Amino acid sequence: MQSGSSWIRKMFEEGAQLKALYGSHNVYDFSLGNPNLKPPEKFTSALKNAVLASKERNHGYMPNVGYPDVRRAVADYLTIEQQVNVTENEVIMTCGAAGALNVILKTILDPGDEVITLAPYFVEYKYYADNHGGTLKIVSTTSSFDLDIDAISAAITVKTKAVLINSPNNPTGQVYTKDKIDQLGTLLKEKGKDLERTIYLISDEPYRKIVYDDVSVPSIFKSYQESVIASSYSKDISIPGERIGFLAVNPNACFKKDLLGGMALANRILGFVNAPALMQRVVASLQGASVDISAYVRKRDLLCDGFTECGYDFIRPAGAFYLFPKTPIPDDVKFVQNLQEERILAVPGSGFGGPGHFRIAFCVDDKTIINAMPGFKRALKKYR
Repeated sequence: MQSGSSWIRKMFEEGAQLKALYGSHNVYDFSLGNPNLKPPEKFTSALKNAVLASKERNHGYMPNVGYPDVRRAVADYLTIEQQVNVTENEVIMTCGAAGALNVILKTILDPGDEVITLAPYFVEYKYYADNHGGTLKIVSTTSSFDLDIDAISAAITVKTKAVLINSPNNPTGQVYTKDKIDQLGTLLKEKGKDLERTIYLISDEPYRKIVYDDVSVPSIFKSYQESVIASSYSKDISIPGERIGFLAVNPNACFKKDLLGGMALANRILGFVNAPALMQRVVASLQGASVDISAYVRKRDLLCDGFTECGYDFIRPAGAFYLFPKTPIPDDVKFVQNLQEERILAVPGSGFGGPGHFRIAFCVDDKTIINAMPGFKRALKKYR
């Protein structure tokens, strides 16, 4: 498990060696999706206020699902975002989206159950499913990284318990349209009826607010009632180290009471106990807030314009802060090693179930993108 766990971390660690050898300013690190933008000023103010307003038992145990007033604030925002009436009773505060996904899978999976996800995908999904006795089943997307409804349909069996999607997507930046999500919802409803089995749709949404060119992320709750959202504040307000997020169960889910009861228990017994108390109080007043997305637009355009000039083949991302170009040779690992010779750190697409590609996280300084471009050009030229 450890040897294949994460190309992302592997490249990050190899980058540390290059930086020690050449100096950090001479190494162009696109390996880790660690936001480089400062949190919004509202976050700093909210954090100061939360600390100064500290009262007795403010740092003590709380309900496993989180503070009621915080969950109410999240629910009020989700009601607008999802266009479905969500209450605090359908929301559980979690230790980031990763914590939320593990809580969800712990609750719904029986040994041998399958979770379908779509390649390219975030590599740790495999281990989250495995953590709870499940198996991750990989289904390909279209050439534009969009949902392939027929392929998903063919993959569903009597063992299918859930379909896990990620939009905006890591590593491709693809955003699934309302029409595609509606088609997926219809498929899961029909398949569930045929198999006499509830098939859940889990939507992993930490990049939801990072979208470009007037793209919108559709409501999962409106498209399919047996749905659950996992999200976090890590990317949209640049606080990944604070480990704060939430899960929300569709108010119209058939087994909502059982799901929420199981998730409340799972939040505790998985060792999370509850989401961080201080960060809960902070994010309560930050619903809908985000960093300056125009900065990511600028970085995306710098990168895409440079790659177009170099001659790379890629799809312009509609969201998140990743680019997933094709490699000029089938061996994406070899090409990424070639980039290292140019002191450029990227991640092979094989690490995401997308061989023949490589991932670039463009949440970096503009100078990193600009100064790396000659190296990207030289690496491509070797094979052209």
